[in-house]
Amino acid sequence: MFKKILIANRGEIALRVIRTCREMGIRTVAVYSTADKDSLHVKFADEAVCIGKPQSSDSYLNIPRIIAAAEITNADAIHPGYGFLAENANFAEICQQNGIKFIGPTPEQIRKMGDKMTAKETMIAAGVPVIPGSKALLESLEQTIEMANDMGYPIILKATAGGGGKGMRVVWAEEEIEKAYNTAKAEALASFKNDGIYMEKFVEEPRHIEIQVAGDQYGTVCHMSERDCSIQRRHQKLVEESPSPFITPDLRKQMGEAAKKAAAAINYEGVGTIEFLVDKHRNFYFMEMNTRIQVEHCVTEEVINFDLIKEQIKIAAGIAISGQDYEPVGHAIECRINAEDPYNDFRPSPGKITILHQPGGHGVRVDSHAYSGYTITPYYDSMIGKLITIARTREEAIDTMYRALSEYVVEGVKTTIPFHLQLMKDEKFINGDFNTKFLETFDLQEPAKK
Repeated sequence: MFKKILIANRGEIALRVIRTCREMGIRTVAVYSTADKDSLHVKFADEAVCIGKPQSSDSYLNIPRIIAAAEITNADAIHPGYGFLAENANFAEICQQNGIKFIGPTPEQIRKMGDKMTAKETMIAAGVPVIPGSKALLESLEQTIEMANDMGYPIILKATAGGGGKGMRVVWAEEEIEKAYNTAKAEALASFKNDGIYMEKFVEEPRHIEIQVAGDQYGTVCHMSERDCSIQRRHQKLVEESPSPFITPDLRKQMGEAAKKAAAAINYEGVGTIEFLVDKHRNFYFMEMNTRIQVEHCVTEEVINFDLIKEQIKIAAGIAISGQDYEPVGHAIECRINAEDPYNDFRPSPGKITILHQPGGHGVRVDSHAYSGYTITPYYDSMIGKLITIARTREEAIDTMYRALSEYVVEGVKTTIPFHLQLMKDEKFINGDFNTKFLETFDLQEPAKK
């Protein structure tokens, strides 16, 4: 087992990894930018190394400084968390070259699943259902128009190196396609330094369902049930839950087997997620694979009673997994509590938290790095924490969430708590009647000022 792990990340996920390492008797090294010097992950790690200025390019994305921090502290492994360098194949390769274990998949596996066209081809070969679309990158506007007319509208253009909704455009008719094509390519180039785009049939009224998987170094893979991540705003998830209120036991089995095929196709090593779109007729299609731990991993942990961070570390250390598939027991919901103003187009609201009271009680989990006096900086994401509730049924989990949200007090910055409170009382949400377009028609009501 590893003696010391450096966490190449910040905030709540860095603190989450530190906690598991402490339980496993593994020493930890935190890295931090000057903006994060007062963060809890810095305070709770055994050692901490400042790696640069607030800008991510000068700190959390600066590979030479992170490797240097690992070397001077004699860390024998690096956990990348999520975001930043977590799916950077070059970083994983540099770790290898420097004799440091990257806690995650191999560089080759990251590359195979990081490029969406390559991933799609791999899935087709493995017999995993995929959305109909182009078999290669689009070469010209003329080709794109011809293919879209043959496929039938609506279609969606996607950046091959994309993520987070960047380089993505839905096209409903031929007269829209030229603008969408040019915009998608320009956005892809600006965001990923790669303007390659491809086309897919646009799935209407889709659910975003992901299957948690794990694979060891010996070819064994398993799945750990599903998460429903359909409550999104501009392709960014706001609420996640497990199990999905839309998925039947038979469909869960089918999707779990497909996810295992997907992971086995690249001999996947580590914990990861296979993401699917599921249409209103419960047909499912591979969308992408995230070769890392997810923000929303907590809801899976709660319904299968399993520490996924610990599993990541054990797999990286060469320990075999059982190969057992997991069925959910009970229900878990996660609300992302962000420093954003829900009544002003969810605009980020950086600033100092003057008062913070986090909820507790039976069935409540809070993963957060924030505290009273902590400053949410404008340099990174605006997450304050993740509020997770666990109960025997979905109805009870929603009731517990509403109660917990009502107890959550954050002063000094705007937060998404009012949005979540209204959502938990929304009839369609309560009935499980939603898809990825739900928030486009959600009528967020600002309470009257007293």
